[in-house]
Amino acid sequence: MLRPALIAWAALGLGACQAPSTDASDTLTVLSYNIHHGEGTDGVFDLERLAQIIREADPDLVALQEVDVKTQRAGGVNQAAELARLTGMEVLFGEAIPYSGGSYGDAVLSRLPIEAELIWKLPAEPQHEERVAVGILVRLPSGERIRFLGTHLDHTRDPSDRVRQAQSILEQAFPAGKKVPPTLLLGDLNAEPGSQPMKVLLERFHSAAPDGIPSYPSDQPTKAIDWVLYTPADCWEVLEVHTIHEPVASDHAPLRAVLRYKPPR
Repeated sequence: MLRPALIAWAALGLGACQAPSTDASDTLTVLSYNIHHGEGTDGVFDLERLAQIIREADPDLVALQEVDVKTQRAGGVNQAAELARLTGMEVLFGEAIPYSGGSYGDAVLSRLPIEAELIWKLPAEPQHEERVAVGILVRLPSGERIRFLGTHLDHTRDPSDRVRQAQSILEQAFPAGKKVPPTLLLGDLNAEPGSQPMKVLLERFHSAAPDGIPSYPSDQPTKAIDWVLYTPADCWEVLEVHTIHEPVASDHAPLRAVLRYKPPR
């Protein structure tokens, strides 16, 4: 059974920073992880290995990129559902493209009950991979609803698709005249600090690590292309943000952040 669509969220009376109260239970741990369709740098498909990394990070919310669902490449496994089972979390998968007899795209995992969900198609030039943003609405223990988005932007050398995709995310996330909940956006943005796609996203979002944190390649990270973004600025306090040293399970290192939700003063 599908949950209510995001388009109906405005009817819930959502607005920025409207929590009735806050405490330590409104501290969130989030994780962004490009799992390279389940294949490690050793050439082994090992979802239990990935699930153990996620469990040890102890996240409340996870954005996963490069997820295979029932592809021949991944042996017909529904990786989104299997990682949800192995971590004991709820899941939403969004197909970016049909691939290898199945689907390839993004997923989000949640320890918090999912109240609503969304999947946004993002623009792409012909012959480029299509991309999506996947999102959920969850309620914090204090009662505040927040929106959690995950995405994977274009990987090609020309940044034009990434710029258009970033603009599309802002247009769909912040429709004119509509109130939206406090929002987190995580993912492999394939964009380094100071790049045009990041400049676009930072028009509305703020970064948990403004200078970026190298996360790729996973054995010796040199490129800061995985991000944790949030909005509004006065709703969130960043307590920590770092990559996890995991050189084999994927070609990206997981990016973990701990944030505290703050009510308005």
